Amino acid sequence: MLAGEQGPAIQKAMEIVVALGKIYGATKLVPVTSVQVAGVSYKNLGQAGLDFLREWAAEGARVRVPTTLNPAGMDLQAWRELGIPETFARRQEAVIEAYRAMGISPTCSCTPYLVGNVPGFGEHVAWAESSAVSFANSVLGARTNREGGPSALAAAITGRTAAYGLHLDENRLARYLVDVRCPLRSEADLGALGYLIGQKVRNAVPYLTLPSFHPSILPLKTLGAAMAASGAVALYHVAGVTPEARHANMLAPDAQRMVIADLSPAYAALNAPVEKIDLVSIGCPHASLEEIAEIARAVEGKRLQAALWITTARQIKEKAAEAGYMATIEAAGGRLVADTCLVVAPIDALGFRTLATNSAKMAFYAPSHSGLQVRFGPLEQCLEAALTGRMKRET
Repeated sequence: MLAGEQGPAIQKAMEIVVALGKIYGATKLVPVTSVQVAGVSYKNLGQAGLDFLREWAAEGARVRVPTTLNPAGMDLQAWRELGIPETFARRQEAVIEAYRAMGISPTCSCTPYLVGNVPGFGEHVAWAESSAVSFANSVLGARTNREGGPSALAAAITGRTAAYGLHLDENRLARYLVDVRCPLRSEADLGALGYLIGQKVRNAVPYLTLPSFHPSILPLKTLGAAMAASGAVALYHVAGVTPEARHANMLAPDAQRMVIADLSPAYAALNAPVEKIDLVSIGCPHASLEEIAEIARAVEGKRLQAALWITTARQIKEKAAEAGYMATIEAAGGRLVADTCLVVAPIDALGFRTLATNSAKMAFYAPSHSGLQVRFGPLEQCLEAALTGRMKRET
């Protein structure tokens, strides 16, 4: 591959894989069983990124392992209904076509593990989206570094990645022991906790002990997403919960100790001083069918005063439609939005100024990426804001 015997597209991909291996001191490559590619929204790629993808596809680049995409910049089917400008939409469609040409189906989601891309314990993969990387490493026990868009795509084309970082046993040990002493009453509390941990440990591996609270798999995606946003945490362990922590001592001998007894600094940092809410966003990372069902029950027979967008994978949206959840949410005035995320959508063109969300990751990114003033709180509080158009400030 590296010598060009399989063509220029594969040679370019292998050059990327090998270059990263050399930079990080890898001694070998390992085969990957799946890939998740970032760099999908035209908002992030721009014309230069689109041209790069088209050129690579034209050279004959084709993926050789199951590969999914990160969220695009719009719902690929309902973009007109959402008010996405046509110029943006056409360029976004061109990005998707370039990926299609490489053999990638347009499964555009930050939760590929909810739509069939579920690596097993110990499997080597090459995933790029930060919250998906965290989930794969921590909750599933697979092994991946936090890949960039081009490096993930190169791994998909070659079927290999360099064995460094979190692919190696020694780098999966925790460098921080986080003693959590405050109550965790909601998924938003897990997000606030993740925000504080990520700020402190940056890209290190933390080991958490939680107070008589054993979160299910789905809230763990919220915890990991927040740590990956405020820091760059790609792997964490939870005592008695995550797979590696259940079966081995994952604490490094020199691990630093950290105590968290109060979540209020996170809530203060993630909340702007606004009450009027234009838009409520649920689904960062993408909402599961169970989350959508909960929202449908909460808004059934009611009428929303603020826009409500629930972002999810297209396959989940289709299941929600079959179950009747989508009709209930739409009757109240809300929308199920597939394929995208507010952070990577051209939200500044749609007239929204204030946002309420139960996602610490969204609350962290939306001010800088989307120009929105954000309120962050539990799902119940956010849905109340959708129903009333206001979210009271804490006194």
